[in-house]
Amino acid sequence: MDRGATDRPRQLLVAGHVNVDRFLTVRLFPAPDRTVPIEGHRVALGGTAATIARVASRFGVASGLVARIGEGFPASFLEQLDREGIDLRGVERVPRVGTPTCYIVEDEDGDQRTLIDQGPMARAARAPLPGRWMGEYAWLHLATGDPAYHLRLARAARRAGLRVAADPAQEIHYRWDRTRLLALLHDSEMLFGNRSEIAHAAGFVGARDPGRLLAHVPLVVRTEGTDGATALSRAGTVHVPARRVRRVRSIVGAGDAFRGGFYAGWFAGEPLRECLGAGVRSAAEWVEGRERPVRG
Repeated sequence: MDRGATDRPRQLLVAGHVNVDRFLTVRLFPAPDRTVPIEGHRVALGGTAATIARVASRFGVASGLVARIGEGFPASFLEQLDREGIDLRGVERVPRVGTPTCYIVEDEDGDQRTLIDQGPMARAARAPLPGRWMGEYAWLHLATGDPAYHLRLARAARRAGLRVAADPAQEIHYRWDRTRLLALLHDSEMLFGNRSEIAHAAGFVGARDPGRLLAHVPLVVRTEGTDGATALSRAGTVHVPARRVRRVRSIVGAGDAFRGGFYAGWFAGEPLRECLGAGVRSAAEWVEGRERPVRG
């Protein structure tokens, strides 16, 4: 599908969060002013950008990261990303600032409550852009992050010949406004989001129909949870159903795993329906806790 991927040595550069995810498991969420015991806890490497890049890399997509981390980010996580073949030239460690951290509380039904400490990702508007090496890549995927920085990065990427995909995720509800989103879409060829996020984007252009977004961006990819995924393009609409999940380890990161799988199909030149199918399968494997081995 991607005609520009064959003339560059690397394929997918992902800009966004690389987090420490701290999971707490409870039987039930506490009522206001009440306390519940913690049933379990674990720490994991997370973040939108990290998960997309890791999953795409496992499918053989040459991937890199642009992100800001702070003090306290485990060296073992950086080593893990390096072992998985992720290009880390765009990862900046900011001194004297705590690292981006998500606190995720899950109940026995798999429902979640999430809090995030943005760390150096909170105010990155003037952060340095990648150097000339960015031109090695075919596509830039803009996940969560400072809107001002992402707009700078999108313009720099276009000047370097990269194609751009926009993916503000949940931050579209509280970090983006109409003016900035329209500017982002102007530089983008794809927009990713779930139902709520795509509906919010459509609201920014004064529409209820997400198809109206196609006046601003050629392709909209919408994840739909247990209903699968839909792609809206100027050539028509394609839908694929969800894949049945046998067990649920965690749904945190499932949407990002979808994106990693989607890109595997995209860079392999598969039709749009097959790209969606690859994303749906990848998301299901992630939810089940099954991870593909690293290629290398």
